[in-house]
Amino acid sequence: VVTDSDVAQAAGFGLVLISSTVSSKDVKPGWRQVPVPLLTWENDLLDDLAMTGKRHDADFGEVEKERYLWIVNAPHPMAGGVPAGVANVHLKQAGMSWGRPGLGATTIATVYGQPEKAAIFGYEKGATMDYESLAPARRVMFFLGNDTFTNLSPVGLQLFDAAVDWAAGRR
Repeated sequence: VVTDSDVAQAAGFGLVLISSTVSSKDVKPGWRQVPVPLLTWENDLLDDLAMTGKRHDADFGEVEKERYLWIVNAPHPMAGGVPAGVANVHLKQAGMSWGRPGLGATTIATVYGQPEKAAIFGYEKGATMDYESLAPARRVMFFLGNDTFTNLSPVGLQLFDAAVDWAAGRR
């Protein structure tokens, strides 16, 4: 369980990862303002973190079965050198988290055939997120689900590594 004290302790770290295995109702509101880079793949937290609007299945959600992403911003470091177009990111079909980010976001990939559903996106420090919130540090949403990391293809792993590196300021 993520507590308020965990929020205060985050100041000593270079990156916070919040996986989808944590229940969004257990995540305290202070995480929105933590001045530490943060990467999440819990789509139910996106509204709490001001990374998307508040409507489930309209501003954020999950597609049930998918293998492919559409890389829409290949030159960006979060794309990790993956070329523009279709990318096979799962070894077999699996759920994918997505969000509809605010105007200040950089979208890297969308769910294949669903360009309104961003599967990888990020905010630079100071960028305008949703609700007119400013990103206190880099923020990244990645498309994983509870049990999908081990299902990532080599391209999926490449994208994950690039997202972590960018969020942590190494790219």
